[in-house]
Parts: sequence; structure tokens; C-alpha cells
Amino acid sequence: MFDVLLLKTFVTVVDEEGFSRAAEKLHLTQSAVSGHLRRLEEQVGKPLLKRTTRSQQLTPDGERLIAYARTILALNRDAWAQLTRTPFHGRVRIGVSEDFVEARLLRAFQDFAAQYPGMEIDVQVGIPGTLLNLMKQGDLELVIGSLCETKEPGLLLWQEPLVWAWSAQPVSQLPTPLPLALFPEPCPYREVALTRLAQAGIAQRMTMLCTSTAGLRAAALAGFAVAPMALSQLGQGLTALGAEQGLPDLPDAQFRLFTSAEADQAIVAVLSQLIVEYCSARRV
Repeated sequence: MFDVLLLKTFVTVVDEEGFSRAAEKLHLTQSAVSGHLRRLEEQVGKPLLKRTTRSQQLTPDGERLIAYARTILALNRDAWAQLTRTPFHGRVRIGVSEDFVEARLLRAFQDFAAQYPGMEIDVQVGIPGTLLNLMKQGDLELVIGSLCETKEPGLLLWQEPLVWAWSAQPVSQLPTPLPLALFPEPCPYREVALTRLAQAGIAQRMTMLCTSTAGLRAAALAGFAVAPMALSQLGQGLTALGAEQGLPDLPDAQFRLFTSAEADQAIVAVLSQLIVEYCSARRV
């Protein structure tokens, strides 16, 4: 008997034309997707895909199975929808910090909405401090945000170094005063960066006020300004500055999930679990 999870992975690999894109779609690691296909081929006892370095094609047995797999998955979805109808209905509002929002997270929200068709999801992207204030005012049910040295209650999803981002091109000496690219208040990265520079006695000047991570990255990439960013946000062309360039250490960026006590706790529990699972897959 076939495992529905393995069939779903098989169909997704075929539809997404590759293991990497299938992994993103399923919120899994690429190695997990490969493992699913290997187990399915072991169940069938025959190869299902012809793999090359650039592509994969269905074998004749794969062509036969893909049609059955689509039918089985469709019947499974229909049975689940008919037998597990939920009383969930209405709207849930989620705040996501600028440096966290990405396509895979939004697809995870889409999966939730598909599973619970009575629910609508609204997403607001912004600065964590602003989003938390909105939640306290009753305008958001959940907030996913990055903070530093916080006493705010919230589930820690993960943490990583906060760094001074700058162009990877060699530089003999940083400008004085230090040019900065920052988010507007109340941004935790902005607050901790200014505090640490003041404590170190380093003169600074805000040369660029940004409302997006893309703006911070562009300023750093051009060598126009130094920007405090989570390490995972650097990307190609950027490097992390530190003590070697005379800059103070920064605390870790903590990515946390906050939930409103006023929200429907059953809905919050399901969404929170989805977000935790997404973050676990993201960090593998």
C-alpha cells in the first residue's frame, strides 16, 4: 500500500520540475525530498525517474504511477474535506517583520487557508515594534518578529548573529563618522546599533532611512552605508564587519512568535504549529 506523503512528494517533484523547487513547495529539505522518492521507488521495486545533473524524466513505470498518484491524492483531499470540516471561520491577521517575510512562508499560509476554507488570512509586513503595538491594540492576532535583548514574552523560533553589513569589496578604512542605513523607529536593530556605537564612542551619521531589507542591502552593497542585519540576510556581495574594523559586537537577533490573548486560541494553536514547523524546515 502506498504512503500518501510519498505520493505527494513524487507528484510535487514532477510538477515543480526538480527536487529543489519541490522542497520549497513542501517546506522540506532537499535531502528529505530525495529520501521520500527513494522510499517510494523501494515500495514499487522499480525506478520512477531518470535523473541527470540537470533534469529528471519519468520512466515508463513513473508515467503509470503519476496518474494513479494524482487520483489518490485528489480522493484523499476530498475525503479529508468532507469528513473533517472545521468550525473555523472568519479572519486572522498576522504581522510579519520585514526581514522574515518570504515566499515559502506565504505558501504555508496558503496551505492553511486551503485546509480551512472558512478562514481568511491577512498579512501585514512591518517593523516588529510597530507590529507588537498593533497586536496590543487588538489589530493583529499573531506577530512573527525579530528582536534583540528583549523581555517581551514570545516563543523563540531561532536566533542568529546580528552583524554590521558592508560591501564585500576590500576597504582600507571605514568613513568617519560611520554612515548608517537604518529602519525607522521603533526598530530593535536600530536601537541596539545606536546604543552599542555610543557605548564604544564611535561617531555615526544616519545617511539612509529605509523601510525595507532590500534598501538596507542596497546601501551596504554599494558601500554607501553600514547596516545592522541578521547574518542570514547578507547574501552575495556583502560581508560582516566587526572588531577587526573597530566596530562593537551586536547581540543576537531573536526571531519570536507572539500571539494575542484576545484571539481565538484554537485558530492560534493551529497557525502557531504551522509556523513552528515552517521554521524548523527553514533552519535545516
